[in-house]
Amino acid sequence: MIRRTLLATAAAGLTLAFGAPAMAQDTTKACFVYVGPIGDGGWTYQHHQGALAVKEEYGDKVEIAWQESVPEGADAERVITQMALSGCNIIFTTSFGYMDPTNNVAAKFPDVKFEHSTGYKREHPNVSTYNARFYEGRAVVGHIAGKMTETNKIGYIGSFPIPEVIMGINSYYHHAKLANPDVELVVTWAYTWFDPAKEADAARAMLDQGVDVITAHTDSTAPLAEIAKEGGSAWGFGQASDMAAFTTNDDGTPGPRIASIIDEWSPYYIKRVGALMDGTYEQIDSWAGMPEGEVVIGTMNDAIPDDVKAEAQAMIDAISAGEYHPFTGPINKQDGSAWLAEGETADDGTLLGMDFYIEGITGDIPN
Repeated sequence: MIRRTLLATAAAGLTLAFGAPAMAQDTTKACFVYVGPIGDGGWTYQHHQGALAVKEEYGDKVEIAWQESVPEGADAERVITQMALSGCNIIFTTSFGYMDPTNNVAAKFPDVKFEHSTGYKREHPNVSTYNARFYEGRAVVGHIAGKMTETNKIGYIGSFPIPEVIMGINSYYHHAKLANPDVELVVTWAYTWFDPAKEADAARAMLDQGVDVITAHTDSTAPLAEIAKEGGSAWGFGQASDMAAFTTNDDGTPGPRIASIIDEWSPYYIKRVGALMDGTYEQIDSWAGMPEGEVVIGTMNDAIPDDVKAEAQAMIDAISAGEYHPFTGPINKQDGSAWLAEGETADDGTLLGMDFYIEGITGDIPN
């Protein structure tokens, strides 16, 4: 199992990353920089599962090392530099704010490969970027939210106003609105990726406004824990990982987590480390989703009616088969101006630079 206890050499992530003796030349050292703790239950936890999958796949041919809870900015640059000096052959930096630090360090270590998650800068030939089409998952949970709400108020906890998050808000709302024309969206910005207290406060503020279905674009399980206090009158979704512990209450009734968006990084990490090992590694910009198995919807719990489950599954199947794009017109921008005509789909360039809300969402995007 991926979650099994690792060999001692892999389990001591920090020790390995900094100051470890050089490994034999036939061993590849893959290193990971995390913005949160590996026990966050969400974003960082799921990236770490991908790292463990690399070890599971390649065994003694690979050494893995990591550092968790690394702030974005100067601290990140120091950590990435130390990893490069410690003998890491490939370094995965797993948060948007690591973009400039990653490129800065890559310039100094041309023989080390750098992979930056959710970024777009590839300023050096040894830097690749990778992302997942999270908006595909937001479409599915948006449909579920539109069907499940009884107050016609749904919520979205945003981390930072970057295109990835705005894209998710738009997809979530668009599909909720298609499912329920009366739905309204409340957006609350937490201005953090991982801060359980702030995330819980954001969820509580929404619940107090009558929101009864919430999704989060932050990393902890705190929003689901806050929703659980409502005792079954509100619902939420697992974010980044399954967050399955919130699926069922202690008494066997459905818990607050009615489904989840799972970021499955294992296929990408295994592929990239494998390419480095077999000599086929090339610089790439990867943006995969449901068709590639990198965005997965977790098991839908019994609070969701069977017909809604079937509708959600039909959307999953259509997206996975390439038969449906979540941003298919007609869709207008927030000010009512035309964006996508009937049947037209959004191009990747527009999505990757998305800085606008679609029609029907109230409020402004913060600067």
